[in-house]
Amino acid sequence: MESFNQNIIRHKTGLLNLAAELGNISKACRVMGVSRDTFYRYQAARNAGGIEALFDVSRRKPNLKNRVDEATEESVVQFATDYPAYGQARTSNELRKRGVFVSPSGVRSIWLRHGLANFKQRLAVLEKKSAEEGIVLTEAQVQALERKRQDDEVCGEIESPHPGYLGSQDTFYVGTIKGVGRIYQQTFVDTHSKWATAKLYTTKTPITAAELLNDRVLPFFASQEMGIIRMLTDRGTEYCGKLETHDYELYLAVNGIEHTKSKARHPQTNGICERFHKTILNEFYQVAFRRKLYQSLEELQTDLDAWLHDYNTERTHQGKMCCGRTPMQTLIEGKTIWMEKVGQLN
Repeated sequence: MESFNQNIIRHKTGLLNLAAELGNISKACRVMGVSRDTFYRYQAARNAGGIEALFDVSRRKPNLKNRVDEATEESVVQFATDYPAYGQARTSNELRKRGVFVSPSGVRSIWLRHGLANFKQRLAVLEKKSAEEGIVLTEAQVQALERKRQDDEVCGEIESPHPGYLGSQDTFYVGTIKGVGRIYQQTFVDTHSKWATAKLYTTKTPITAAELLNDRVLPFFASQEMGIIRMLTDRGTEYCGKLETHDYELYLAVNGIEHTKSKARHPQTNGICERFHKTILNEFYQVAFRRKLYQSLEELQTDLDAWLHDYNTERTHQGKMCCGRTPMQTLIEGKTIWMEKVGQLN
């Protein structure tokens, strides 16, 4: 190290000496391959502190005033392992609620210093910590929302003026559990408020598609003194068929719900459910299956219901209608519009 330091000083004094011999600073800088600004900084440092001062001169010296304090950095690192699916903006927002103030770019800088820059890295740290310490971390692992441009590409074409105007339903293949078999998730998302519910089944049929609406969706909207006007689904066999023989189509007809089908070979037209499935995969399933082995459908459903409660009542959304509110807050505040619209129709 001492030899390295001496080489640095020798190079800098050589530049100053060459400029003195040539009597031309510009030519000396060209020969040595440095800028004139660098020369003047070396010259000022030597004049102020002697030869040894040249070693500390660096144009890339960090500005420590911009570095967050140690307690804040520790909070950001801890939060990254507690909530690996959160992005830098959401991390900044959530920490602010805890009294820790750091900007999204500040969060990003801390992540880079600690090897936590992306979701996969943070998830790997979560797995390692859980394995080494034998602890169970929070299951509220929410992945950050994608950039608004990406969200607009997925769901920007859907206009939903109030809760209950349009519900989006889709089937999500969860996986296979030993002793249970294949598991399918029936998903419902209100396109206005982003309020969501889901239920797990071992089959993918019109009966299960209708059962979700009958067991979860319509009772919830009835409790809020609202209903569902229209449903959007893909063209899967569990959703489409002859009205007189298809259980799902019959259920919609009996309850006076219109049925809109997505455009063939264009799944992005039902993009709200697709986006929710990506969120639930990253936030819930990838974390839950690392934490424990499930023995039954009911056990997994219990944990899923707990996550859905947090999703609807605690998780803030940055979407077009939510604007930083939770889905439940957005739905409740949209009830006034529902009453006005339904009153006009009646």
